[in-house]
Amino acid sequence: MRLLSTLAVLSLAAALSGCASTDPSGQNDPYEQTNRQIFDFDQKLDHNVARPVAVAYNTVVPSVARDGIHNFLANLDSPVIFANDLLQGETTRGGQTLGRAVVNSTIGLGGLVDVAAKIGMPGHEEDFGQTLAVWGAKEGPYLVLPLAGPSNPRDVVGMGGDVAMDPFTYMKWNNSTLYSMIRAGVGIIDLRARNVDNLDQIERTSVDLYATTRSLYRQHRNAEIRNGAPDTENLPNL
Repeated sequence: MRLLSTLAVLSLAAALSGCASTDPSGQNDPYEQTNRQIFDFDQKLDHNVARPVAVAYNTVVPSVARDGIHNFLANLDSPVIFANDLLQGETTRGGQTLGRAVVNSTIGLGGLVDVAAKIGMPGHEEDFGQTLAVWGAKEGPYLVLPLAGPSNPRDVVGMGGDVAMDPFTYMKWNNSTLYSMIRAGVGIIDLRARNVDNLDQIERTSVDLYATTRSLYRQHRNAEIRNGAPDTENLPNL
């Protein structure tokens, strides 16, 4: 699922699409020409496959079922989030992640119902790319990956780290490979379906969709690394 989870950066498009439509500096994008070619390929694939499937999914599957699937998938990610919480020294957030997993896996019917959020234990995202950033690793040049969208070398390494931390990576049973494929596929559909309107709005309002996506990706990743705290390192010089 992490392979395409960079699509989630665009979930904040409605709030940001009007303020970052271009990036004239092109900073830290030495492979822009190649990145743009890959971006165009990804966009065509999204328009012809991912978006139609997502729209059909939203139309056919009732919202309560979609929410249950989303909650179930999020619960499966708990071990990876918990491990990254601890690696970042965030013991309080780690305890929250563990508590959510216990509550939702039991009272929440295996994670189908997000009971933890209803009792004041909201979820959060963590991944090994964020952990590397907390440890001081630089992001490296901006990249666009085939089928995966915006990224950078640090986050590419992070994807591998998340796979290594996932206990399901090491569990083998009959049809375990099929399970992994279904989990990844449903995760992609769930993510794309939850962002149909936001992605459409970005395309309608962006002068340069590539530059907008690059800017939003960086803003979103930096906010995730700070766990939502204000950016105190890049304040304007007044």
